[in-house]
Amino acid sequence: MAKKQVKALAGSEAQPGAGAPASIHPRVFQHTVDQADMAISITDVRGNIIYVNPAFTRVTGYSAEEAAGRNESMLSNKTTPPEVYTSLWQSISRGESWSGRLINRRKDGSQYLAELNISPVVDAAGEVFNFLGMHRDVTAMHRLECQVKNQKELIESVVDAAPMVIALLDVGDRVVLDNHEYKKLQADLGMAEPASMLMTSIRAGLEAEGALGRRSSGYAFLDREIRLDLPDGRPPRWFSCSGSRVREDNSAADAFFAGSGRDYLLLVAKDITGLRGQQEKARVAALQAVMAEEDRVSVLRESLSAATFRLEGPLNMMASAAGMLARRNGGNDPMVLALADAMAGGQRALDELRAMIPSETREPSGAINVNELLRDVLDLATNRMLAAGIRVSWKPQAMLPALQGYPNKLRSLFKVLIDNAIDAMSSRGWRERELRMITRAQLGSIEILVEDSGPGVPPAQQIKVFEPFYTTKREGNRHLGTGLAAAQQVAADHGGTIEIDPAKVSGCRVRVVLPVKRRS
Repeated sequence: MAKKQVKALAGSEAQPGAGAPASIHPRVFQHTVDQADMAISITDVRGNIIYVNPAFTRVTGYSAEEAAGRNESMLSNKTTPPEVYTSLWQSISRGESWSGRLINRRKDGSQYLAELNISPVVDAAGEVFNFLGMHRDVTAMHRLECQVKNQKELIESVVDAAPMVIALLDVGDRVVLDNHEYKKLQADLGMAEPASMLMTSIRAGLEAEGALGRRSSGYAFLDREIRLDLPDGRPPRWFSCSGSRVREDNSAADAFFAGSGRDYLLLVAKDITGLRGQQEKARVAALQAVMAEEDRVSVLRESLSAATFRLEGPLNMMASAAGMLARRNGGNDPMVLALADAMAGGQRALDELRAMIPSETREPSGAINVNELLRDVLDLATNRMLAAGIRVSWKPQAMLPALQGYPNKLRSLFKVLIDNAIDAMSSRGWRERELRMITRAQLGSIEILVEDSGPGVPPAQQIKVFEPFYTTKREGNRHLGTGLAAAQQVAADHGGTIEIDPAKVSGCRVRVVLPVKRRS
């Protein structure tokens, strides 16, 4: 009976005609169905089994004789939701195919997940007279899918619970995956993608050290410390960053033999601000002592330089007077001889005074974080600014390129500018007291703006204030007008410039531009 039905199905193929393929021979059709690896069954319109192939027996455990005449419902485990069966019968009754998954039961009572496809078989009039069912056991595949899904969710839970920033970046430093700590960092910093900024700084550091492309114990980089400077007076943030390469195989069909894929970088950043905060306190305390000593020596150097400068004037006048007397009265004139003795004594005293001027301390050149130097100077000036009631607006670029230079010299430059701003705003009766500090990277340089809301510098004096020993400060001030001249020299030593912005109408804005020098 079953074979007759199969033959009928095979014979229902279109007859060959002009341009049409020949019909499949019933025996070929029979062998094809019998040897198919997928379980195949043919039922009548009520779901009673007419034919099953050997694969059906292997999957369900029912032989062809046991299955013949029984309803397909014998395979139901009774745990598939009823609405699934409702949808199934509605589709095939309308002459439409149906695909889905059912929970089936084998002859031995064991359960399996069946992936099923049922297609109606229609006669020449379009009436359904049989159903062709094909199904396979996908229990192992489902188990694997669940394992992958569970593993993915477990990994995501672990990554999200990790107390460190984790982000997966593509080759363009775009974030593909991240965790809760990364999202929190985005909110704290007010940045769309802080990972891109971190990677820019990391690469700059690796390039400066000649370590770009080298790996450490399988890592692209390991334990790179990065500092982010935040605006509005917030303390800087420190991160220890490590990165490892991750490769994703290409799942496209045409890449099966090619073995191609995409590379990613797993960036892990641990916040070490607390640890570095303690270290910074100790460093700033030591720096305060060093800067105080440097300031003392600077004042002494300034005072002695001013003294020698002012003594040179009278000595020059005495030399002119002695020359005139010698030409008029002769070289043996007692007055000429007395003047010569006085000049010789004065010159010896001037030479001794010059010898007493402390020499400048030599320091090695190195990579400098300009934001860090400015922050140091602001921290050291905090007490003065609080006493004067000065508000500070600190607007640094979160990350600047490293600058090659002399850190203590640059600190002294910034200290002169900040001290001048504090003095200008500390004038009696001056109410508006705000100091603004801005840093930003330009093409090949770093720009630093120091602005104060004080009385400003008149246009006629904006160049003159950089001359040695010229001062606009009131009498009795301990400085003698060499601060800006020294600051200008420091800027020049670093290949940069310093100027007072003439466009600033109220207050004073000093612009310092320092070139970023690349290591060869």
